[in-house]
Amino acid sequence: MNSPRNIKPEEIALLHLLLDKLAIGIENHPLPQQVDPYEGDKMGSIGLQLAPQEYAGDLIQVEYIDSDQTPVVITLTQDVHGQLLDLDFWKTDMSKLLQYPRPDQIIFR
Repeated sequence: MNSPRNIKPEEIALLHLLLDKLAIGIENHPLPQQVDPYEGDKMGSIGLQLAPQEYAGDLIQVEYIDSDQTPVVITLTQDVHGQLLDLDFWKTDMSKLLQYPRPDQIIFR
C-alpha cells in the first residue's frame, strides 16, 4: 500500500456520477476520507479501502478520452461484502493520465 491521502473533490464527483448511474445511493456506499493511490498516483486509480479486501466484481465500466486523445477505461469495483473497492483507470497505451475526467467527459456504453 502507498501512503494514504485525502480523497480529491474530482474523485468524489466522478464516484457520485457512477453511483447515480447505477442508482446506488451514496448513503449505502459512503465514500472514504482517505484513499490508497495506486501506481504512485500516476494513472488515477485509487483504493477505496485502506485494509486489503477481496475483489468480487465490477459495478460499472465507463470510458474517457484523455487530453492526448488516448482512450481510458474507468472501472468501479466492489468487494465480497458489497462495499466499494477500487476506482481503476486503465489508459490503453499505459501512459500517465494527463487530465482527470470531469463528469461531463464520461462516456457510458
